[in-house]
Amino acid sequence: MHLTVGLPGVGKTSLARELERASGALRLTPDEWMLPLFGVRWVDFGNKRDVLEGRLIWVAHHVLRVGGSVILDFGCWSSEERYALRAIAELAGADFELHHVTLPEDERRRRATVRWREAPEQTFAMTDADHDRFLAAFTPPTPAELDGSPLPPPPAPFDSWPAWAADRWPTLPRLDA
Repeated sequence: MHLTVGLPGVGKTSLARELERASGALRLTPDEWMLPLFGVRWVDFGNKRDVLEGRLIWVAHHVLRVGGSVILDFGCWSSEERYALRAIAELAGADFELHHVTLPEDERRRRATVRWREAPEQTFAMTDADHDRFLAAFTPPTPAELDGSPLPPPPAPFDSWPAWAADRWPTLPRLDA
């Protein structure tokens, strides 16, 4: 399992497409599913994004269990999300690779704006307030996350990371039950 991590405009999807071409892995990019399924591109429409991501994680787990490779182009702004996805990959007997994509903040914002102007059907407009909110909500991966150190225990009251994931993504069944 490959997981692309970063804020909008840093190049996560471009990297995910490169990984897809190079490896033949199944690429799952929620932004490409939102409009066809829900008629929206933006992530703040109720829990539709969470509903979609839960199903995509479930598909990814099945692909991994049968020996395939998958790329989750999710962004994953919290360490808990990243730990949970790594645990799900390990549960399927798969390797896990985290790809943290970064850019200087002014370049990231510029690229997000250019992307919106050039292909508004593929993305969404972001105000400075949106960018500020995204930046404040993002927790970059730690060195321990990047080097594959052992997973920490899940937060209370969860007994496993897959249990935490099933609570986080409403359409993801508990995969370790």
